[in-house]
Amino acid sequence: MRLDKHTLLHQLAERLQQSDRLAHRAEADAREAARSLATESEKKEDGRAAIEYGSLATGQAQRARRLQEELQALTAFGQKELPRFPRQGPVGLGALVDCSTEDEDGFAERTFFVLPAGAGTELTGPGGDGFLSVITPSSPVGRALLGKKAGDVVEVTLAGEVREWTVLEVA
Repeated sequence: MRLDKHTLLHQLAERLQQSDRLAHRAEADAREAARSLATESEKKEDGRAAIEYGSLATGQAQRARRLQEELQALTAFGQKELPRFPRQGPVGLGALVDCSTEDEDGFAERTFFVLPAGAGTELTGPGGDGFLSVITPSSPVGRALLGKKAGDVVEVTLAGEVREWTVLEVA
């Protein structure tokens, strides 16, 4: 598992920036829709619609603020020298973690990138080779994996289902 972490950080930052642009655009569209109720009588009839559009705009503004906070955390993390992890070392912030789990189809492997932001984002490996999932220390999988080493098994409850993950490698 030799992946360029800086390339992955850049990919994540681009995804967060794209989400931020979409949130700002959605906020502007919702605010415009709330304002565009043409006449006073339409505004009275469509008062509930105006309130809903206003709430949507507020929600998108909050989403954009959260994305900006995540981008700032990611930028600050990426400006430092990224930590190196010995293969048998414990999982920490900045680690790439290969895990396996058993499901109804047999064993499946997943690679996680433990970062301060971007939880749930799927990244692609070099040349589109493989997928990695970003997890944070506050996510269920992130909490369970922190401090674990290759060979350790953790239990994580996701969507009401308990799954066992075996740490294969830390990098």
